[in-house]
Amino acid sequence: MFRDGQIVLYGTNGVCTVQGVTERRIGKIKYEYYVLKPLGINSSTLYVPTSNEQLVGKIRNILSEDEANGILLNLPQIGEWNDNKPERTETFRGVISSGDRVELVRMIRLIHFHELQQIADGKRLHISDERFLKEAEKMVCEEFTIVLHSTREEILGRIFEEGAKKPA
Repeated sequence: MFRDGQIVLYGTNGVCTVQGVTERRIGKIKYEYYVLKPLGINSSTLYVPTSNEQLVGKIRNILSEDEANGILLNLPQIGEWNDNKPERTETFRGVISSGDRVELVRMIRLIHFHELQQIADGKRLHISDERFLKEAEKMVCEEFTIVLHSTREEILGRIFEEGAKKPA
């Protein structure tokens, strides 16, 4: 059970504040919902049925300061770039939907370093890779800026500064 005022993550919607629980009627049946308010989006309210385990399972606690710092201090190896676009797209889509912060940071670093290589070769990053990069950065930075009382630029700087140690 989540409490009023608690800050949580909800799927790919990002950081939200729990505004409470409400009942809504659909036809003659009453349903109970968590009311979530995404931070920074005043016009949006999310209603998550408390009886839907799959949707409630997408509500997660945000990281602690120690957990967030731990990820940034022990950055994951980025791995190899997959030139097979359909496979790469499926992999990136899975990372986004999982919300796994370590994998998101790994993906941000992987795409970032590939982009740098593309620029050095006089090329551009593929548009779909650019979209995945922006989505992953949004997810990570939104949470980490709140937890670490930092800015987006500082969070990305920590991810990319350490990334300079990337293996050849």
